[in-house]
Amino acid sequence: MERPAWAPQGIDLTVPSVSRMYDYYLGGSHNFEVDREAARRAIEAWPGLPKIIRANRAFMRRAVRFAVGEGVTQFLDIGSGIPTFGNIHEEAQAVDGESRVVYVDNDPVAVAHSRAVLDGVDRAEIVSADFRSPQDILGSDAVERQLDLDRPVALMLVALLHFVEDKEDPWKTVAELGDALAPGSLLVLTHSSADRGSEREATGVRDVYRSASSPLIMRTRTAVNRFFDGFDLVEPGLVPLPHWRPTEGPEPDDPILLSGYAGVGRKAGRAG
Repeated sequence: MERPAWAPQGIDLTVPSVSRMYDYYLGGSHNFEVDREAARRAIEAWPGLPKIIRANRAFMRRAVRFAVGEGVTQFLDIGSGIPTFGNIHEEAQAVDGESRVVYVDNDPVAVAHSRAVLDGVDRAEIVSADFRSPQDILGSDAVERQLDLDRPVALMLVALLHFVEDKEDPWKTVAELGDALAPGSLLVLTHSSADRGSEREATGVRDVYRSASSPLIMRTRTAVNRFFDGFDLVEPGLVPLPHWRPTEGPEPDDPILLSGYAGVGRKAGRAG
């Protein structure tokens, strides 16, 4: 298989990557045919998937602006993926030019492209690390340079945790990351769920992701809510993606967009 000039050496071009599939859903160009084929099969199983992905990005942008509005101008985005229009540093710095962002991903394509996009951008860096190794993230040079952990940070776990299996105890890792943050910090996350969706469609999508770099784990609302232990959910709580502080007023419920959850929690207390 021909390797594009932008593709880092050493990556396996025969295995679909969830971050490159996500890039394809959003109309990006940093993906391979193996990613596009897997994404097309996922869409065939669940035709509303691209709409869910777009709603997920829209929530992320609303949450970033909420955070800046609350005075939180530091962001740690784990599982950041391949940069596309409307990234966190663009959204945050449009509101407060002093906002700082550290992106984290373990996909070499995502890291390489992020470095290219962020070249010359002030107050934003990318770290090559894995969510499952929080000390590699917290102890990174980029975090030390960009973030003051004695002040509130917005921990962004958007469309990430459903790629971490129960046996890896993602709740423990989220708690470890949260423990490192100052009071007043925010936890921003989205998570897939089949609570309100079709189990048949969900099963089809899970089958596709089993062949990719990570399986897709659809958790119940109760299981997702556990990630907020130590954080107080801000209004409106843990809700479907389009229900979290819509900017254009309520829209008629689209069943496709009710198949996952979004929420923002605030760590108890305030930074001194």
